[in-house]
Amino acid sequence: MADKRFHLAWFMNFTPDEWREPFGQGGNPWDGQFYIEMAQAMERACFDLIMIEDKLMVPETYGGSRDLSLKHAMMVPKADPAPLAVAMGMATKHLGVVATMSTMAYPPFMLARLSSTIDSLTKGRFGWNVVTSAEDLMAKNFGMDQLPPREDRYAMADEYMDVVGKLFDSWEPDAVVLDRENGIYADGSKVHTVDHKGRFYQVRGPLNTVPSPQRRPVYLQAGASPRGRDFAAQHADAIVSVANGVEGMKEFRADIRARAAKIGRDPDDIKVFFCITPSLGETEAEARARYENVTMSDNFVTDVLISISAITEIDFAQFELDKPLPEKLVTNGESGTLDKFQQWGSGKTLRQLAADGGGGLVSSLELIGTPAQVAQKMGEAMAEVGGDGFLITTPVLRVSRRYITEIVDGLVPELQKRGLTRTEYKHQLLRDNLREF
Repeated sequence: MADKRFHLAWFMNFTPDEWREPFGQGGNPWDGQFYIEMAQAMERACFDLIMIEDKLMVPETYGGSRDLSLKHAMMVPKADPAPLAVAMGMATKHLGVVATMSTMAYPPFMLARLSSTIDSLTKGRFGWNVVTSAEDLMAKNFGMDQLPPREDRYAMADEYMDVVGKLFDSWEPDAVVLDRENGIYADGSKVHTVDHKGRFYQVRGPLNTVPSPQRRPVYLQAGASPRGRDFAAQHADAIVSVANGVEGMKEFRADIRARAAKIGRDPDDIKVFFCITPSLGETEAEARARYENVTMSDNFVTDVLISISAITEIDFAQFELDKPLPEKLVTNGESGTLDKFQQWGSGKTLRQLAADGGGGLVSSLELIGTPAQVAQKMGEAMAEVGGDGFLITTPVLRVSRRYITEIVDGLVPELQKRGLTRTEYKHQLLRDNLREF
């Protein structure tokens, strides 16, 4: 009998929690405790992993100022995901913890060393969300006037992955011998320099950390463009995607698997996670009313426009809210997100696009209803797609204890009752849990 289970993950970031709404937490989560408890709730529900998003700048595109981003706490303040990943990992036993780190910000040696250390601290449950960054404001924080063009960033990232791979392999698996009688901690003949000299990077090595339980972290990546899909198919253990419905999900997964097979990878070694933003209620009407109450509010429209402005570096404040966009827009930033947002040719006003963005920017399916209804829809969609999992998030990545509880104590039991998601962890390493089915 075929295993019909799919994987579950959660996408969040280390920013203020849901601070404005009646069931918010107050917006002061900087000691990490709220997010640590969130990770523990994910583990109770047998999620595969929790992924922490990141940006490395204060947005100031929308309205030509940072003021609105700060006023709305949209994409700022944002704390470093790596220490939070450690805290989450130390407070759990099975849940994978994934931090976003940019190849444009970390020298390869530093990222490899940090990843190896966190993987050891979490006993083999660390993942790295590989990003190249997409904002010129970020570049200005790292000695650049602007980001290189997208194609150059991918060329740099390919070499970057080669370098960190060599560093993770610079210690042979049995290099640490711990021979107390002869006073030998590590065998020097089994630790090697990497002597990399490439177009973008020059790294001698070896890494100065012992091999971690997974030897290298699990790699996650979100590639939407053809070049991004090639990169993900070559390097990723798991891929994050926002697709347009079941047909879009099927197309994306089939395309990634075909690209992987073409370069000699086993497609089953790559798990595709489709972003969703379930809206739950005790009845379908209640769930829809709650969804519309959120997405039609003035605050929400502004939040979405601040966010889309920041990641595309296009100031959407210049356009009238109640008219369609005047032309098809292009960006050196996140082009796939821009294309999905602007729905060119739809005739929708900017306000309608922003409301659509409440689900559409980060959701592959409309999932509004009772836990049982949403679980049924998720199972039917994944059966048609063929795998591999869902990445649950919220429209602007803010989260409340109320929503966490609705998912882990409402939706997940319905999924488990249908045999759709795991009810226990069988492996210690994150990579093994991902490859279990």
